[in-house]
Amino acid sequence: MDLGIKDRVALVTASSQGLGMQAARALAAEGAKLSICARGAETLEATAAALKEEFGGDVLSTACDLTDEKSARDLVKKTADHYGRVDILVVNCGGPPPGAFVDHDAGRWRSAVDLNLMSAVYLVQEAVSLMIPKRWGRIVFSTSISVKQPIDGLILSNSVRAAVVGMSKTLANELGPHGILVNSVCPGYFLTGRVKDLAEKNAERTGGKPQDLVDRWAGQSALGRVADPSEFGPLVAFLCSQKAGYITGTAIAIDGGFSRGLL
Repeated sequence: MDLGIKDRVALVTASSQGLGMQAARALAAEGAKLSICARGAETLEATAAALKEEFGGDVLSTACDLTDEKSARDLVKKTADHYGRVDILVVNCGGPPPGAFVDHDAGRWRSAVDLNLMSAVYLVQEAVSLMIPKRWGRIVFSTSISVKQPIDGLILSNSVRAAVVGMSKTLANELGPHGILVNSVCPGYFLTGRVKDLAEKNAERTGGKPQDLVDRWAGQSALGRVADPSEFGPLVAFLCSQKAGYITGTAIAIDGGFSRGLL
């Protein structure tokens, strides 16, 4: 299926590895021009080189910290300066540290807000100013299944990612008249570095084995497995496409049936 986004300019954040990289790969496979970013320059450059080799075309890479307002805004401007526009914005970032409410002081809460919410605010404000005059745009927030079914031990993520989905829904209503679609994707357990890290930290705390926790997560899904990261990108690419022209304001679970809610 041709998704109709060949030569569209897509900015995908936190995209040197994990789900962000898979979103970038799926968009590149559809012929989109990429701008990718991450904090670690070495891994980022390796990813950019791999994407160029696999798909051809230009890949703009920028090492930056999205919790810094100027860096986040400059990233969007740099993308626009390089390609002439920004058509697609995929907002992805790592999650805040695990723990219960009593484990986190006010500083950790502020850091979580900066990481997951305010970085999104900075990026969207800049991108929307470029999309509105073109009367076309796609914004996709990568959040977590925890916005539909909170996960024990992840109170920071449960709280702040829910705020992102609230913003996403409101933006969809505000930006729809300008031809801009806004959606959230809510991944469950994918075998990424973050999930492996969560399993290892839990094992250290409980004295168990990381694989035991991964197996438990797998058993909680309807499909009985943890997802491969490559299964994430196609959904993002579809939501960014011409084919998804009547889909906005949604928060779509991609969790193998982990969430038990009706919506």
